[in-house]
Amino acid sequence: MNKPIKHGSWGTTVDHRDLLKKIAEIGPILEANAAADEESGELTQASFEALKPLRMSHIFAAESLGGAQLPPTQGLELIEAITWHSGAAGWVSMVHCCIGAMSAAFLPDSAVARLFAPGTDNRFSGQGAPLGMLKKVDGGYRLNGKWSYGSGFSHATYSHSAAFVDDGSGKPAKDENGNVIVMCAHAPISEHKQLGNWDVLGLGGTGSIDYAAEDVFIADDLVFPILTAPPLRQKEFFSLGVVGLAAIGHTGWALGAGRRMLDEIAKFARSKSGRAGLIGESEKFWHDYGRAEARYRAARAFVFETWRDVEATVEAGNRMSTRQISLVHLAKSEIHEVGVDICNFAYRAGGGASLRAGVIQRTFREMMVAANHFTIAPSIVTSAGRDIGGMWSDRVWQFYDLIEKK
Repeated sequence: MNKPIKHGSWGTTVDHRDLLKKIAEIGPILEANAAADEESGELTQASFEALKPLRMSHIFAAESLGGAQLPPTQGLELIEAITWHSGAAGWVSMVHCCIGAMSAAFLPDSAVARLFAPGTDNRFSGQGAPLGMLKKVDGGYRLNGKWSYGSGFSHATYSHSAAFVDDGSGKPAKDENGNVIVMCAHAPISEHKQLGNWDVLGLGGTGSIDYAAEDVFIADDLVFPILTAPPLRQKEFFSLGVVGLAAIGHTGWALGAGRRMLDEIAKFARSKSGRAGLIGESEKFWHDYGRAEARYRAARAFVFETWRDVEATVEAGNRMSTRQISLVHLAKSEIHEVGVDICNFAYRAGGGASLRAGVIQRTFREMMVAANHFTIAPSIVTSAGRDIGGMWSDRVWQFYDLIEKK
C-alpha cells in the first residue's frame, strides 16, 4: 500500500489509516454496548476502554506535544467512522478531540507543558458558554458557576469552562473597547461537582451532564480568551479558532450518523418479510432512497471540498479567511440538514419497525438532538449567507457572530 503524502504542516508519526483499522476492530464492541451506554447515561466501561487507545483528544495536537497533528479531513474520517458504529461514542470522541485541540492551540506554553507532558493522557470536556465567573486572586483566579452539556465529562480529566472575569464589583470586566472579557478556564474534573441532569430524547449515552465549580482555583496559565484567543502554535491551522475546530467535530458526527441511517434502512429493505418485504418491492421507496443517497453524497462532497481548501491554505503557510469560515459553517449546517431529512425518510419508511429499540430508532433520536445544537443555529447560516452573497464581506467571525472589523 502506498504511503500517504505528508506535508510539513501535518504529523508524520501516525497514519490515520491505522486508526481507521482500529475503529473497525472496536466497532462491534461499540455497537454491542450502544443500548447499555444509553441506559447508563454515559459510555459504559467497555465502550470507553475500547476508545481510549485512539487518543482522540490528541489527534490535532502538535507532535511536539505527543499529538498526531492530523489534517482536518483525516479527523473528519475518524469521527465519521466512530459515529457510524455508535452515535454516543462518536459524540464523546468528537468533543474530546475538539476541546483537546483548543487546549493545545490557545493555552500558553507552561500549561501545555503540563497538560500534554510525556506520559500523560488527558481528555478535555466542558462548555463554551460563559455561565461562570472568574475572580482574580494571587497566582490565578477563583472559579464559580454552573454549566450544562458537559459531554463526556465523566470520561475526561480536565474541564474547559467559559466564564466572565469579575471586575471587582461582581460584574463582568470589559476590555478597552468596552467588550466583556470571556475566558476559558481549565481545572481537573475531580475539582467539580457533577450534577447529572441528563434525561434526554437522544444521545443519552454521552453523559452530557450539568456540572458546577465552587471556588475552584485556576492558575494564571490555565485560561485563554475564548472570543479572541490567538493561536500560540500551529498558527495557520489553529487560526480556525474555537468555532472552526468545533465545526470539525460536529460535521464529522453528522457524516457518520447520516451514513449509518442510509445503510440501515437499505439493509432493512433488503430483508424479505413483513414491512421490509413491502418496501423492498416499492419503486417509491427506492426512488426516495436514491434521492437521499444523492443528497448525502453531495453534502459530504461539499464538506470535504471545504476542508481540503482549509488544508491547502495551511500548507501554503496562510491563515483562514472569513470566507473559509463561512463555508465551514455552511458545510456543517448542510450535512446536518441532509441528515435530518434522511432520518425522517428512513423513520417513516420503516413503519412500525422504526418504533422499536434498535439502530433506526436510536439514530433518528440522536440526529434530532444533534441538529438542535447551538452550533447549527439558523443565525449562523444567515450570517454566512450574507458574507458569501456579498452583503457582509467586510466583516470577520468572532465566535459565532459575524462582526464589523474594528
